[in-house]
Amino acid sequence: MSFTLAIVGRPNVGKSTLFNRLVGKKLALVDDQPGVTRDLREGEARLADLRFTVIDSAGLEDATDDSLQGRMRRLTERAVEMADVCLFMIDARAGVLPADEVFADILRKKNANVILAANKGEGKAADATILEAYALGLGEPIRMSAEHGEGLGELLDELRPLADAFEERAAADAPDVDVDVGEDDEDAPRIPTRAKPLQIAVVGRPNAGKSTLINQIIGEERLLTGPEAGITRDAISVQQDWGGVPMRIFDTAGMRKKAKVQEKLEKLSVSDGLRAVKFAEVVVVLLDVEIPFEQQDLRIADLAEREGRAVVVAVNKWDVEGEKQSKLKELRESFERLLPQLRGAPLVTVSAKTGKGLDRLQQAIMRAHEVWNRRISTAQLNRWLTGMLEQHPPPAPGGKRIRMRYMTQVKTRPPAFVVMTSHPDQMPESYKRYLINGLRVDFDMPGTPIRLYLRDQGDKNPYKDKKSSQPSRLSKHLKKGPSAR
Repeated sequence: MSFTLAIVGRPNVGKSTLFNRLVGKKLALVDDQPGVTRDLREGEARLADLRFTVIDSAGLEDATDDSLQGRMRRLTERAVEMADVCLFMIDARAGVLPADEVFADILRKKNANVILAANKGEGKAADATILEAYALGLGEPIRMSAEHGEGLGELLDELRPLADAFEERAAADAPDVDVDVGEDDEDAPRIPTRAKPLQIAVVGRPNAGKSTLINQIIGEERLLTGPEAGITRDAISVQQDWGGVPMRIFDTAGMRKKAKVQEKLEKLSVSDGLRAVKFAEVVVVLLDVEIPFEQQDLRIADLAEREGRAVVVAVNKWDVEGEKQSKLKELRESFERLLPQLRGAPLVTVSAKTGKGLDRLQQAIMRAHEVWNRRISTAQLNRWLTGMLEQHPPPAPGGKRIRMRYMTQVKTRPPAFVVMTSHPDQMPESYKRYLINGLRVDFDMPGTPIRLYLRDQGDKNPYKDKKSSQPSRLSKHLKKGPSAR
């Protein structure tokens, strides 16, 4: 999915009808009564050859309090901020209402890519509304009928150049991962450059201090901060030389999981943060020292590992911690117990407010990046494998002995290895973990994701068929019996 399209507008203008048409299923409830849609609903949309994510939002209400309408409005505003493109729908039969003018002004401020559509535009009755819509200042409106599928060609024409631009942006920002390696490759990490800087995502729950930390790194108040949780609502990237290394740092919206209404409000923030993880090489999971390792922290760290990214855990607000030694011991024990798949990953204490510990954080990031790029020669790996097999041979499930003959590294970023073995499907996961933990310790690769693949070595005996098809001289002799002698 190359981009995200949010459909917004007043209640009952036809947003859910268009959503259903774009996804090709009746996923959203549709009714003449306004206010049926209350939550954000995402779907995979298709329009001709374009594929994108579409979001159906609650109707924009002129309410800013904590009532249901006020919460629905905040939810829709979040969709506007997170989406790459907004489709603002008005009702061509009702005409341009004062509320449409208010919301058009909001959209101009919150999203750079807004497409205006006058829905229910069948017949001449809509002509006057089409002319009125120009006054909203959002360009030429698309005359549309979501119910009858009219105007989709014009929508495609508007979306295509935007889709191309987003695809180019994604290609430029995407890091090199799962890089194939051969015997002739240098045993060294790829050096970040201005053209291809080291990409870092700072993720964590709201109010952990992500924006404050990045402002300290870049030395200026570039990102909005404050005591309120959830100020940052989209992924913002800044480019900076940090310690002489060109880096692009993504600040992401806070990720939290609370009551159902709150969870829905945060849904797009979380998906935005997950998208930032995919564009990163190193993921900094920022924890609050007062409430570390909550469920959302663990989920995002686990996701970073599954995506194959290097991980650094940073504990913020260390300046306000009284019992530093006992707290640090407690944090390390919790880390080992709750995230065993990241055993040995750097854990750094920092204070985003004072800037203390940032030098250690920068060194930990560079160390994690170097390990993520680690290259080990085939000769070293096979000597190591021989020792591991002698120390702890693989099991023999069902009496079948598993033979492991050859090992090589096939990728970096993260390191990935292939072992040629007999009966790979019968190798228990516990033995694979034994090998992966051995690689971490013996080749100094703490914390980084390691991929280990077992491949069937095949039958290496070229005489097997000949032996089975031609009897030996001894068997011929035995068949003749004593009389032959």
